[in-house]
Amino acid sequence: MLERDGELSERRQCRLLGISRSSLYYTPKGESSENLALMRRLDELSLQYPFYGSRQMRRHLRREGAQVGRHRIRRLMRLLGLKTIYPKPRTSRARSEHRVYPYLLRGLKIDEPHQVWCADITYIPVYKGYLYLVAVMDWASRYVLSWRLSNTLDSEFCVEALERALSHGVPTIFNTDQGAQFTSRVFTEWVQASGARCSMDGRGRCLDNVFIERLWRSLKYEAVYLRELVDGFEASRVIGEWMEFYNGERPHSALGGRTPREAHHGREAA
Repeated sequence: MLERDGELSERRQCRLLGISRSSLYYTPKGESSENLALMRRLDELSLQYPFYGSRQMRRHLRREGAQVGRHRIRRLMRLLGLKTIYPKPRTSRARSEHRVYPYLLRGLKIDEPHQVWCADITYIPVYKGYLYLVAVMDWASRYVLSWRLSNTLDSEFCVEALERALSHGVPTIFNTDQGAQFTSRVFTEWVQASGARCSMDGRGRCLDNVFIERLWRSLKYEAVYLRELVDGFEASRVIGEWMEFYNGERPHSALGGRTPREAHHGREAA
């Protein structure tokens, strides 16, 4: 779908397709079909039992008949960036040279759009591989402001998602986890240059960013796991359709029966 010598630049084409430019030049080493199936099952279990660590995952999988060791499970969980409710090794690990900002949401009443935004990364399984999805969400309205897919865990696709989200406005506080993508200098400088304050979850505390964790669960059970995604283009189409449904048609009880778009723009439920 991408034309190397087309009228549009490669950067512009990638932005229109919703993919990271780095995906043009990087071919990841693939996992075996057995590992890909195991990764999908680990992802499903983590959504159902977010308190499972590698030991409990191994026990559960062995009861299902899978002969798999803890070290293999731990490597795949690290690869997927799965978070439990207690500290553990993670893919999105902050680098020592990156500054970690304090968590600013404790005890804060959040009831206005653009008061707090949050962002997170999750794993999306596709045929013979996997992709990473980042989304930026408004905390109060649950409105997804932007999202991007990538086949690498670099900072670039997170910055692209942030840049697009800022076209909707500027938050007072921007909250993320302590992953290297979000603690990177280029990302935090973008946040601060917009006028927002950086806030970061405590280590191992996925519930500090609970609303976007719920977004991932809904996306996977309502769209991703119901289809066999062949490649990034199909994944982008399916995710885009679901995000539009989520923002514009899916009512939330916590929002008084309104959709995220209605809540974000201050409208009454239809």
